[in-house]
Amino acid sequence: MDKKITIAIDGFSSTGKSTLAKQLAKHLGYVYVDTGAMYRAVAYFAMKNEFINNDHFDKLSLINSLPNIKLHFQFNPELGFAEMYLNNENIEKQIRTIEVSNFVSKVAEVSEVRAKLVEQQQEMGKNKGIVMDGRDIASVVFPNAELKIFMTASAQTRAQRRFEELQQKGDTVSFDEVLKNVEERDYIDTHRADSPLVKDKNAIEIDNSHLSREEQFDQVLNLVTTILG
Repeated sequence: MDKKITIAIDGFSSTGKSTLAKQLAKHLGYVYVDTGAMYRAVAYFAMKNEFINNDHFDKLSLINSLPNIKLHFQFNPELGFAEMYLNNENIEKQIRTIEVSNFVSKVAEVSEVRAKLVEQQQEMGKNKGIVMDGRDIASVVFPNAELKIFMTASAQTRAQRRFEELQQKGDTVSFDEVLKNVEERDYIDTHRADSPLVKDKNAIEIDNSHLSREEQFDQVLNLVTTILG
């Protein structure tokens, strides 16, 4: 099919945005961009350079270091999706830890960080045929996207999913710690001054608390098919 559209998927943490976006991109032959991975990469950079920890956040040093942060995605045929690279180093595994999760929303609050990454994201999607997920895709990055999805689920449900995912990876973490992280990220994401997480007026809300991945995918694919005609 010649016609291509932009699909913007926003929502709270651990709602399965990336899983859905990957499914859609693979089915449609579109480019998939995980903007959360980009913010996680910057948070990881800040941690590695001791700009941020539990006691302080040196925003100015991070801002001054932004020109030294080079991000790109590289497709891994064995995994079937693109992995995140920071300054030519594969950091896909490192950015998925609870430690990075604890700082990513704080890093994403920094206006200079958002400006740098939004510019890159818009460049990636200039030719359409893209599925992008994050917090401000429909409202800021692609306000003219043909399909806007807003995903939500209860904090308990999302924390349980994230807890099981981390356990499968062998991470030592408690459910209460994961739930606290989910709730804190929700608050920061929805209350930050620059590009807060909001449901765009044209977005279709999907509460997937009681949906399987297959049911969710079929529901959104039907929306795509309708738009493509």
